[in-house]
Amino acid sequence: MDVEVDGILVAAHELKEPLATLRQLAFSFDEMSEPNELIREKMVSVSDRAIRQVNDLLKLRRLESSLPEMSPLAVRPVCDEVIRELEYLFRYNKRELFVKFPGKEQLAYANRELLFSVVYNFLLNAVHYTGDEMRAEIMVKPIKDKIRILVRDYGPALPMDVWREMQRGWVEKPTSIAMRPGSSGLGLFIASKFSKYMDAKVGAVRHRDGTSFYVDLMRSKQMSLF
Repeated sequence: MDVEVDGILVAAHELKEPLATLRQLAFSFDEMSEPNELIREKMVSVSDRAIRQVNDLLKLRRLESSLPEMSPLAVRPVCDEVIRELEYLFRYNKRELFVKFPGKEQLAYANRELLFSVVYNFLLNAVHYTGDEMRAEIMVKPIKDKIRILVRDYGPALPMDVWREMQRGWVEKPTSIAMRPGSSGLGLFIASKFSKYMDAKVGAVRHRDGTSFYVDLMRSKQMSLF
């Protein structure tokens, strides 16, 4: 792991405790007015998402020395769990999320924890970069011997250099993404790293009105679920 990325992991470790403290302080207030209660909920939700990404970064160091446990896995329940966790954020930002899953559930060969983080970061990206009161989409579909999970947003165009990195299969390091203000590319970095450890491939499709991010998982040789 290069020095710059290693520095990011050190910083992540230092950030974890103050983020947890901030979250706890938000819960420590007594009865509050309705507007202030909404502010507290926002503080907690932002802290939760930041802590999750910090934890994901810290997993990268462990994965260097210990490969993840892989097993046959139904991807739809994983996607459903991510959707439940982020649906409040879509509502808060007045975004719609359209879900399209195949009628027949097929098994992928993956690690559940890492796959959850991949889908979570793709969807979190879609919340931020779908236009006002527009929709995002998540779908699962078989492609030859792979199972593809795809998240489509309707935000600004993805720069060519980031698209090329995604097409290569991984993002080298978190970077700012032009035309997508406020993004460090951290979610894409995490998603691409975790996918690589699962022998899965990430990619992106540039549209005139947004971007689709996807991960292609190995299909399990076990019998499909009906």
